[in-house]
Amino acid sequence: MFSGFMINTWAAATIVAVVAGVVGFFVVLRGSAFVADALPTGAFAGAAGASLIGVNTLLGLGAFSLLGALGIGLLGRRARHDVAVALALVVMLGLGALFLSFTVEYAPEIYSLLFGEVLGVSVNEIAPVAALGAVCIVAIGVMYRPLMLSSVMPELGEARGVRAYRMEMCFLVVIALATSMALPVVGALLIFSLMIGPPAAARSVTDRPLLAIGLSVVIALVTVWTAIAVSYHTNWPIGFFVGTFAAVCYAAGRGWTALRRTRAVGSAGSGGPGTGGFGTGAGRLGPGRSGEVGPSAEPGQVLT
Repeated sequence: MFSGFMINTWAAATIVAVVAGVVGFFVVLRGSAFVADALPTGAFAGAAGASLIGVNTLLGLGAFSLLGALGIGLLGRRARHDVAVALALVVMLGLGALFLSFTVEYAPEIYSLLFGEVLGVSVNEIAPVAALGAVCIVAIGVMYRPLMLSSVMPELGEARGVRAYRMEMCFLVVIALATSMALPVVGALLIFSLMIGPPAAARSVTDRPLLAIGLSVVIALVTVWTAIAVSYHTNWPIGFFVGTFAAVCYAAGRGWTALRRTRAVGSAGSGGPGTGGFGTGAGRLGPGRSGEVGPSAEPGQVLT
């Protein structure tokens, strides 16, 4: 399990999990789960078009991911965001179906982009995955403060010179790069699971952004490592285990939130430390922690 081609699998999956945990935190925080699903799912059309004309599929993935992200950003400025995402997804899926209808020679390769080939990663794929992953992490680090401000308090961000539309476009580009990096390795369906399940679970456990990002990365790593090990021994699809483990982690996080809320309510009812609204129960902010996002807040909402 730790020899031969499996070393490439562990390395690539680790890189993807780290990037998904970091980028996915802001995907969940900003309520962009539909975007994180639409871009990787629709980007396979770029790979289909690239295969049709004899170009590297990674170039096609990157081009369609970026075009899809920019299209969503431009359309979302003048129309409802979910409508813009749906339109971009429909157009990309339609183009993908058209490209695939012209040839069946590369159909298995394109099909694998939906479900990934994490158990068949070659050594040549590690460097591009690592490079794009590093670009995504650096971009999030550079945008961290304005991106956080525009995510939780967009009005205050605008007052301080943070343009919400500009941050939205930059973040969409980061999602496009992340999906382009991950698609050849884990596929569209798995990167979506890793970008949503672990970050959502982390947000359920803690309201501290940096701690939530770190916890999101840890949960994503444990999820993908466990899925690889179990898939290797059972011969079952790795996608099943990644999706299932991510959902279980999220359910456990929501259960933890419910337990904390119950304890906080009980403590408040008995005159304990929760009285007065300054307790540390789920969904509350302690003194001096204003501006942090509570674990039970909706994406983009600040608890007070």
